[in-house]
Amino acid sequence: MGKEYADSRDLMRARLAQHAAKLMAEDGITDHGYAKRKAAKQLGALDTQHLPSNDEIDAALRSFRLLFQSHSHPQVLGALRIQALQTMRQFAEFHPYLTGSVLSGMAGEQSDINIMLFSDDAKAVLLFLLKHAIEFTDGEWKVRLGGHEQSVPSYTLTDESAVQTHLIVLPENARHSGSRHPETHADIAAVEVLLAG
Repeated sequence: MGKEYADSRDLMRARLAQHAAKLMAEDGITDHGYAKRKAAKQLGALDTQHLPSNDEIDAALRSFRLLFQSHSHPQVLGALRIQALQTMRQFAEFHPYLTGSVLSGMAGEQSDINIMLFSDDAKAVLLFLLKHAIEFTDGEWKVRLGGHEQSVPSYTLTDESAVQTHLIVLPENARHSGSRHPETHADIAAVEVLLAG
């Protein structure tokens, strides 16, 4: 009984991961939690306590894109990465790092671009935006710094095709905190290598 229950639970978890990945790929959903809940509802598993992890969904998403979007997805991802690189070059003085789905390769057409900028002067990025007449909306971003969650300034740029680029402004010491890893944070040179490859 126990093994059968575990097997059916694992099977449902795998089905949920695959369905959530399909929703993210086809419907442009970018929030893993929302994709999980919607998949659970559509598969009649709303009461499940065994939702797949974000990593399981990302693995399923990779497989889905390989099987069903192998021609279109590389172009979509390449265009987002080119746009990210252009923005990073524009804000080079703030030591930009690309993070999120555009870096990991999980991004789809409706995905946002996330770029971390570093400055001890909280207003420096704002003044740069104003000086160069760049349209933006401002907000806040929740990040973990020094083991504590805190809010930092963010600025969102929206291009003519409605792609949003979030500029998240962190203090300089966060750049040297040791939490920058090549698989999750890429500087200008690393993004250039990605695009060349």
